[in-house]
Amino acid sequence: MVRRLHAEHVGCRHPAAPQRRRQGGRVTAVDVSWRAVCAARLNAARAGLRIRVRHGNLFTPVRGESFDLVLANPPYVPAPGAGRRPRGAARAWDAGRDGRMVLDRICLEAPRMLRPGGVLLLVQSALSDPARTEALLREAGLKAAVIRRRRIAFGPVLRGRERWLRQRGLLSLAEHEEELVVVRAELPV
Repeated sequence: MVRRLHAEHVGCRHPAAPQRRRQGGRVTAVDVSWRAVCAARLNAARAGLRIRVRHGNLFTPVRGESFDLVLANPPYVPAPGAGRRPRGAARAWDAGRDGRMVLDRICLEAPRMLRPGGVLLLVQSALSDPARTEALLREAGLKAAVIRRRRIAFGPVLRGRERWLRQRGLLSLAEHEEELVVVRAELPV
């Protein structure tokens, strides 16, 4: 018996959403940016896909629903300026001094969004403490592990913060690449 996949993803920029829809599942996308919501709706229409796109903060627009799969590519870049909420385009990457402003919320809220056997796939930087992500998800009753690691050249945001990140001890002088990780967490059946 094959169950239809019901997927939700936080952040409309996630490339897997259209693929999930093509495979016969129902997809819901959520983003705090109206620009991202409009772009996702337009791209889905152009591709002939029916994707439910909601504007809102993380899981708020889908409270009371549950999903087989939650994909999240949240802001995870540590940012100077403690206590200031990012504005404009910076909401896509700025995540507080430790890079966990959104990650911690996902770790706390995602377990309630998953159906039994449901999976959370979350992308984050190694700069924002993947071990803490795993620990928070395990504390919430999920089986969690880093399943993929990849080193990439610094993009424009990290290049612009490189000095600050080195001063904070988040980057050594020898590091010139960022490590991205994928954390997989599953709600036991």
